[in-house]
Amino acid sequence: MSLFAIVRDAIDPRTLEAAVWSEACGAVTMFLGVVRERASDGRPVTGLVYEAHEAMALTEFAEIAHEIGQKYPGVRVGIVHRIGELRVGEIAVAVCAASPHRPAAFDACRYAIDEVKARASIWKNERYADGTGEWVSN
Repeated sequence: MSLFAIVRDAIDPRTLEAAVWSEACGAVTMFLGVVRERASDGRPVTGLVYEAHEAMALTEFAEIAHEIGQKYPGVRVGIVHRIGELRVGEIAVAVCAASPHRPAAFDACRYAIDEVKARASIWKNERYADGTGEWVSN
């Protein structure tokens, strides 16, 4: 698996972990964004639909990783985002950071997911139990 991917099938966190880990790394952190059963406003959610401008999103993933390399030398990061229809409980996004030491791994993982949400060309449509849907911001 590439360190950066947009996928249509289920995300396997262990595959992403294997892609970033090396014997130099004593710390591995992972963030999994999972489809939850309620929207931020409390409405019941049946699932999400994600769309992406794939080339732009992958370019942004690589840029975020480059920034992490500058801020946290020695950290390896991987980012995978799923597109298409997802049900409650499915993984929508996975970020994994591996580092020789724990603090940099945690900080890099947090930086990566925050920047992906702010910058990547990925859009989310929440689907509600009443049959309606709505595009929501990250």
